[in-house]
Amino acid sequence: MEQSQKEKVLLALSELKSIEEVYEVAGEYDIVSLVSASCIEEFRDVLQKKIMKIKGIKSTITTIILEPHKGPKCLLKKVNVSTLKQ
Repeated sequence: MEQSQKEKVLLALSELKSIEEVYEVAGEYDIVSLVSASCIEEFRDVLQKKIMKIKGIKSTITTIILEPHKGPKCLLKKVNVSTLKQ
């Protein structure tokens, strides 16, 4: 992907409400993003109707996070658990 097109894709992804994080990466892929969805149907909708409609995105690879063990999502998990216990 050429740099000007990559910048447009990064901006478009950053503007989507369901996308929490966007990274430009080196290696086999150009961009990695973290999508937040309450269920698989919501994720599929975001992927098909929003992400795949962005000009410049040719394909995606999906990995589902089952349980965070370290990182910002773990802090969020701890806050949610303590909030539920109150």
